[in-house]
Formats: sequence, structure tokens, C-alpha cells
Amino acid sequence: MSDLRYWIALSMLQDIGPIGAKKLLSVFGTPERIFDAEVDDLLSIEGIGINRAKNIKEFSSWEVVDKQVKVLEKKGIKTVNLNGSSYPEMLREIEDAPVVIYTKGDIQPQDRYTIAIVGSRKPTSYGTSVAENISEELASMGFTIVSGMARGIDAISHRGALRAGGRTIAVLGSGLDVPYPPENTGLMDKITSSGCVISEFPPGTSPDRENFPRRNRLISGLSLGVLIVEATSDSGSLITAGYALEQGREVFAVPGNITSSNSEGTNELIKRGAILTRKAEDIVEELAPVLKGFIRSKEKAKIEVTEEEKNLCNLLSGEPKHVDDISRESRLPASKVLGILLNLEMKGAVRQTTGKRFYLV
Repeated sequence: MSDLRYWIALSMLQDIGPIGAKKLLSVFGTPERIFDAEVDDLLSIEGIGINRAKNIKEFSSWEVVDKQVKVLEKKGIKTVNLNGSSYPEMLREIEDAPVVIYTKGDIQPQDRYTIAIVGSRKPTSYGTSVAENISEELASMGFTIVSGMARGIDAISHRGALRAGGRTIAVLGSGLDVPYPPENTGLMDKITSSGCVISEFPPGTSPDRENFPRRNRLISGLSLGVLIVEATSDSGSLITAGYALEQGREVFAVPGNITSSNSEGTNELIKRGAILTRKAEDIVEELAPVLKGFIRSKEKAKIEVTEEEKNLCNLLSGEPKHVDDISRESRLPASKVLGILLNLEMKGAVRQTTGKRFYLV
């Protein structure tokens, strides 16, 4: 518990930040030794001037630290420090990795193979189906899906991973006891039981706007690559893509309709060199050199369909199509088409998205 107190205190130090803290740890080894160090020893560290050395030596917020420890115990929130064996391997590599992360759920060794999927908070039906399909496919191959639990593409990607029985990690821009957005609290509980929810912000931290760009660097930092599904020209997802490039991660983008504002950001990323992505295999192919036989093969169960169901499947593709359009093309009443499609959905051959639109899985 004493060790935890010093780690929390180190993360709270004014004007030090993750980069400065890592420099101090590289010399002193533990946070306790940093706080016990003499001023002259602290000044010998590059970037630690007299003001920062004083901030360390004069740190007096131990009551706040003790209160924080009690809150963690009460709310069942765990901590993982930068030197800990369960600290995410990929995250540890980035220059400004947080010295402490707060967690609910467990980080596993296989989370080394993680793909981030982010995008619009108000996706089109096209973006929704693409995010669902790719997140499920990647999760079924054994990848962990990481995202920010935001509305839209983030939440869709988490749910896709869960639906495939895979692992997923949510990175919050608030304390773990302040789920945001609040309507995703139930999703957070499911993620906790089948993956992990993490934050670098201590309990009680509200979801302030300035927290989310910081959160985004962790999403990319945890990942081998970042997939942007849909993004406007000023989307926060582009910030994540920028961090990914800085961190040496691959950037993938799904091409979109050139007349859709939701695709302006992704199409521009592709124009600037992001890897055009249509399916999970595009990501796997690009990352093949670092995967080294990791991919888990997926055998789809053979689905038995009637001739009537087969005829409707021939009218569908990976892009959602409204039931009325399918009815017109098949020359069958909409009520009958809907019944056939619902049977196909139960068999796992098609999926329904918003507005009675259906697409092939």
C-alpha cells in the first residue's frame, strides 16, 4: 500500500508529467526513491530544473493520496504502474505513457495484439455495418479491440468484439466511476467482464473536453494499428490517427462516399497515405510481419438456407439495403420479405441495422 501511495503521488506531481516521471524512474527505480532523493540528485536529471525539484521535495498532498487509495478500495478499482508486469506492453513503449493507469477488468498478455477502431459519433448505416463486420472479424481472429466507449463507431466496435466472444478494451476520458457517456454504463459493465476498462484519470474525474485528446493517445498507444471508419474533417478520430503516426503505429481508413461529410476525414487520410481498408483481411495483411502466426483461424458454420432465402441473399451485399427496396427487387410483399429476412438474421446470415435495413454478414 505504501508503494501505491508513492505511485499515485508521482502521477500527481505538478509540472512533471509522464515524460519527466519516466526519466526520474529510469534513474531512481521507484517513486519512493524519487521522493527521498536529495535536490542535487534530482537536478542532475535532464529536464528537472529547480522548480520541478522543489515540487517533488515539497509535495504535501499526502492526505489527498490517502483519500484516493480508500476510494480505489471502496469502488473496486485497481491500479497498474509503469513498472508492473501487467502494464500493457504496447502502451509502455510510447514516450508519454502514464505512470499509473486505473483499471476495471483484467489486462491479459494476448492484449499485445490489439487493433483500435474509432470513428464518428453519428455514423451512417454504411459506417455502422462496416464497424460491426470488421470488429467481429478481428475479434474472432483473436485480436483485442480497443476504442473509447463513445457514442457511435466506438460503442459499435466494442459490441462487435463482445458479440464475437472476443476481448475488448475501453479507454475513458474520465474517472472509472464516472462513465461517459452515461448511457453506455451497461456496455462498460459488459466490457469489464470480457476485457478491461482503463483510464489515466483518477476516480472522480469528470469527462472534461480537454481530457479526450489525452485519452486518444492511449487508444493508439495500446494498438498495433488504428482503423478510422467514418470521420468528418474536424473529427477527434483524426487526433487519434495523428498520435498513431507519432507512435509508429499503422493507420487504416475505410473509404466512404465522396459526397458524405462523414467520409471527408477518412478519404483525406487515404489520400495522405493511410491504408485503404475494406475488410479485416486488409489489416491482417499489412500487419503480417509482426503477427508471426498469431492469427486464429475462423471456420464459419455452414448455414442451411431455403431456395427463397437464397434468392433474397443474392439481392444483398455488405451495404445495408432497406426492406422496401428488397421487396421491390424480389417482387415479394414487404411483410413476407421481412419474415424471410428475420429468419436469415436468426441463422446468422444477415444482420439488421437502423431503419429496417439489412446486409449480409
